[in-house]
Amino acid sequence: MDKNTFDYIAERADILEASMASTQITKDAARAWKEAVAADASDTAVNTATAQLLNVLEGRPTTIDGVIAFAGGPAKAVFGEEAAAQMLAEQQQRKAEGAKYCNCDACTAATELLAKFGRIEL
Repeated sequence: MDKNTFDYIAERADILEASMASTQITKDAARAWKEAVAADASDTAVNTATAQLLNVLEGRPTTIDGVIAFAGGPAKAVFGEEAAAQMLAEQQQRKAEGAKYCNCDACTAATELLAKFGRIEL
């Protein structure tokens, strides 16, 4: 794997591991990728670790419809009426502009990785 691709994955793995928006499963998968490539940086090991990370990420990023449903319901209790209404309006606008997924840091990192390796289209 070339250095640019490796760095691209590493940067997003850091985001996935640190993000408050990531589930524990996602954090663990990102950490496992980092530990695997630290232990063995051969192309075979990096490619295997990357495939494992991508397998975990598939289906995890929240869709734009999921974000809209959250913003229109549970977000009111979490963030308050005003913030939820603003979130809902922003996400509806993003959907109108063609967005398919949530734009939080965790979902963005995950979708970028999945798209880079041809697992989803953005």
